[in-house]
Amino acid sequence: MNIDRLFSDKEYLNKELDFFMIKKQIKKIDSNPELVGSHLKKARHNLEFYKLNKEHHKFNDWLIVTLYYSLYHSALALITNRNYSSKNHYATILILIKEYSITKSEAKLLNELSISKEDAELYTNLKDDRHDASYATNIKFNQETIKEYEDQVLDFVNKTEEIIS
Repeated sequence: MNIDRLFSDKEYLNKELDFFMIKKQIKKIDSNPELVGSHLKKARHNLEFYKLNKEHHKFNDWLIVTLYYSLYHSALALITNRNYSSKNHYATILILIKEYSITKSEAKLLNELSISKEDAELYTNLKDDRHDASYATNIKFNQETIKEYEDQVLDFVNKTEEIIS
């Protein structure tokens, strides 16, 4: 996934989105504040599980998985808030970039939160590590990596709640 290109080339972003719309991996849906709230609740639920278990270093692979799903449910809350559903992780990222990415001048004008390139990269990196943590037999994650992800995911969930409220 080329995050830089998705942010710099709107035509490419739209082409990618169209592909997933045609494949019915992305759908427009009716407004559903209850589903938005449920995704946020699940994101917080996963963070609670993470906090209860983060001292058990033997299970760092599962901590990565838990952080990823907290992040993913936050992302689903955001796209649901804009009346989309997604059946594909990459498609979810595309919607986030399209619906929440704003330029610097727009940011000054609107003075609102946005999903930054760094947020999209966090999503991508954590998704890859979640895959490794779930399926590889030899992956060990160190405490520094876990702590970085913890901070970034907590920031993303908080940002999501601010955007939606």
